[in-house]
Amino acid sequence: MSSDVEQPVTPRISERGAATRGALLKAAREVFISKGFAEAGVTDVVGRAEASVGSLYHHFSGKADLYQTLFEEFQARQSQRTKKAARETRAAGENDPMRVFVGAARAYLDGCLEERELAALFMRGDGPPGFEVVMRDRLRTWAQRNAALFDDDEAALVVVITGALATAVSEVVASGDRGLAEEVLAIIGQIRPAASASGPTSG
Repeated sequence: MSSDVEQPVTPRISERGAATRGALLKAAREVFISKGFAEAGVTDVVGRAEASVGSLYHHFSGKADLYQTLFEEFQARQSQRTKKAARETRAAGENDPMRVFVGAARAYLDGCLEERELAALFMRGDGPPGFEVVMRDRLRTWAQRNAALFDDDEAALVVVITGALATAVSEVVASGDRGLAEEVLAIIGQIRPAASASGPTSG
């Protein structure tokens, strides 16, 4: 006897599991935004998701895992936005690395404004223990990706523009000011590395 007839059951279970996981993440997002990570409880999340505590621990290791997953999924969406913008900028015939960077940075800021409440959540300083290390590592990775756009001798430029954009993200998320984002991008786009000196100037 073949057991093939039983196989279609698995996708249905998997879809149900995915739906539960999605409901838990949606609920966690709403609870964390409204109460903050520290004040939020697992019971708040499962209550809003209309799920059981057992189902939460089936998909996540706990509250911190929910928060980290929300962060990672947000960053994945941001990465998709910036890569798409960089591709489109290059496809339009733009080869200046600074303009490609600004196009990608604009997409990143747009994403922060589109998901402003979630972006603000990650900047509150109210995340799980060790999350500040995750943020530092993410900033370092971001700088490395930016560096790939420029020549090897422009490391200082990359440090400056990455730092400027990170500060701009905080301000734009806090204010929700799209005009401020454009002003910041215009200024960053004008930054260029200092002309290399041929030697010390004589006095």
